[in-house]
Amino acid sequence: MRAIVLTSIDPLCLQEQNVPAPTPGPGQVVVSLRAAALNHRDLWITKGQYSGIRLPVVLGSDGAGVVTALGEGVSSAWLGSEVIIYPSLEWGPDPEVPGPAHRILGMPDDGTLAEQVVVPEANLVRKPAHLSWEEAAALPLAGLTAYRALRRGRLRPGETVLVPGIGGGVSTMVMLLARHLGARVLVTSGSADKLRRAAALGAEVGVCHTEPDWDAQLLARAGRPPDLVVDGAGGDTFARALALVRPGGRVVTYGATLGPARVEVRRIFWKQLDVLGTTMGTPAEFRQMVALVEAGGLRPVVDTTLPLAETASALQRLDRGEQMGKVVLRISS
Repeated sequence: MRAIVLTSIDPLCLQEQNVPAPTPGPGQVVVSLRAAALNHRDLWITKGQYSGIRLPVVLGSDGAGVVTALGEGVSSAWLGSEVIIYPSLEWGPDPEVPGPAHRILGMPDDGTLAEQVVVPEANLVRKPAHLSWEEAAALPLAGLTAYRALRRGRLRPGETVLVPGIGGGVSTMVMLLARHLGARVLVTSGSADKLRRAAALGAEVGVCHTEPDWDAQLLARAGRPPDLVVDGAGGDTFARALALVRPGGRVVTYGATLGPARVEVRRIFWKQLDVLGTTMGTPAEFRQMVALVEAGGLRPVVDTTLPLAETASALQRLDRGEQMGKVVLRISS
């Protein structure tokens, strides 16, 4: 089968190769992939900015396709099913925190940037019929991270949510899910085009975070501080989030693309804030997220779709921060 293999730490060392097709073991299935989506995780691995890297490896955590082979003990009902893949392996027994064996598909285990992938039967969820293959592939990691962030942030209908750095896969899904759950959404971006697109998707207020007083502009236009901030940027953005959120509010962090934050701890205790960390999510949360997307007819935002052979170019788009939503790779039809 065709696969995109990372052979050494260098984005230019992604090679399309013919590799042996996988064989399912007990409790496993083979999914013939129709589409896969990229995450910053893939980019960071190619740059060596991720722990425990093992090479060579087929990258990719997100994928959707058709079950074409079953291992021993797997229900025959899955054969021929259109599925979305839950991207975590061995979360563990505690729903609040992953166990020591937890890992994400696409390193060290071979991932979805290939014509086929082997995953446990437990990682399969049937694809909602209203989603295209590209939309289905765009959903897993971003949708799961966004859903768990909003759950941990205890979002309630009618509340105001701030989503800094709109345009990434997770931030875009946070916006879509929060709107669907009855929240008012505020966003920031360094791109006027992304702010316009976010407004078209339901964001009520958007400001340019390259302006030095963007936080003051946001409060002036929103009329009241956010109840919840869901942040994947870190850095100065996270520090300002603690100042922006209302007293008694919540700040959820799932990433730090801007690096470390210098935090005034007094803001946390004087304002009685809840500061919560989250990443990925449980199998149950993944099923809940997909069910919510299906019931609401929600569609992940797909920025660009490219052939699998153009994975390196797709990662460059991600690296430049040009995307609004997910960058997807088309594998087969």
